[in-house]
Amino acid sequence: MTLTTDRAADTARADRADPAEPDQVERGPAAPRSTIRALEAEAIEIIREVIGEFDRPALLFSGGKDSAVLLHLARKATAPAPLPIVLLHVDTGHNLAEVLDYRDRVVAEGGHRLVVARVEEWIADGRLQERADGTRNPLQTIPLLDTIAAERFDALLGGARRDEDRARAKERIFSVRDAFGGWDPRRQRPELWRLYNGRHAPGEHARVFPLSNWTELDVWAYIAAENVPLPSIYYAHERDVWLRDGMWLTPGSWGGPREGEPLERRTVRYRTVGDGSCTGAVESQARTIEQVVAEVAASRLTERGATRADDRLSEAAMEDRKREGYF
Repeated sequence: MTLTTDRAADTARADRADPAEPDQVERGPAAPRSTIRALEAEAIEIIREVIGEFDRPALLFSGGKDSAVLLHLARKATAPAPLPIVLLHVDTGHNLAEVLDYRDRVVAEGGHRLVVARVEEWIADGRLQERADGTRNPLQTIPLLDTIAAERFDALLGGARRDEDRARAKERIFSVRDAFGGWDPRRQRPELWRLYNGRHAPGEHARVFPLSNWTELDVWAYIAAENVPLPSIYYAHERDVWLRDGMWLTPGSWGGPREGEPLERRTVRYRTVGDGSCTGAVESQARTIEQVVAEVAASRLTERGATRADDRLSEAAMEDRKREGYF
């Protein structure tokens, strides 16, 4: 799939003209009448496959837009029954307050069980050490793997998409991790005709990505069609920021700005959420969903390329982290 203005317009027109009801989506492959509804049906099928096939699945929920859409889809997949799986968040301690407030509100309103792996606990007892550059994004891997083992999760539903990064583009929808949480892209299983293989040995687990075939624009079109609530940081607002490597960073517990990085009041929004030390905002006037959809359709930069400093370290930065067990 490609991210084009024409496709965005087609999708938006289709959804406005013929909004499918949830019961239409579940009738089979002929029922969906737009790209968004076809993607929704595929994701719901994958989520039901995971819930039916695995003993202890969990859903990764950070409060970001992709995990918000994933949770919305998971609720649809099991409705009218409540969602029978746990939510998991690895909290770096450097998250924006608006995102954590949103996370806790969604969990409380939905009556979900949330497991939080706090990176600061691993630092406090010596299992991890702070990095010299102050970012904690790469430090999430060990708390994630430790929590998977402690909770005996055998599958994790994640909101990663193939259009985000070339390493994520390589990954199958069902992706088995070895007993150490590692990923080997050369040992992936074929997925033909939507046949998913969740078989795994004791100690292994699967990462499953129902939004693999979605683009950033698809996610926003779905958020608009379904009125999925998001943290306020996704829409243009004024805040104090400083500029580093082309990204507007927010002051916080992670430090900054450095000498020579003047603090400025700017109108910005976030395209992705993550560790505050390496996740930046972009200048924007998009204050509504419709304005964000138009802005994303016109952008020629991926959200991670535009706003994630740790992905700029090398061309293989994401793949290196994923091989070690990262999301």
